[in-house]
Amino acid sequence: MGDNVRQTDRRLERAILDLLERRGPTATICPSDAARAVYGGDDDGWRALMEPARRAARRLVTAGEVEITRRGHPVDPADVRGPIRIRRVRR
Repeated sequence: MGDNVRQTDRRLERAILDLLERRGPTATICPSDAARAVYGGDDDGWRALMEPARRAARRLVTAGEVEITRRGHPVDPADVRGPIRIRRVRR
């Protein structure tokens, strides 16, 4: 994996955590929120970061930082397809 890919992965993970930190404790975000934050451009180039953002969310699930939800319920990140949301782990 190249340095640019690793750097983008870290930026996506930080973006997810930063976005959740700025919102209420029960708030959720979409992976597209993190992709847009990292991309920073005005066009739709952020779409290329959607799958990397979903992978970043899965890594954060493994680290115990976040949960991936579908229709408001936590799901197994390995099995989820389609639209997802990301939220802080509820303890």
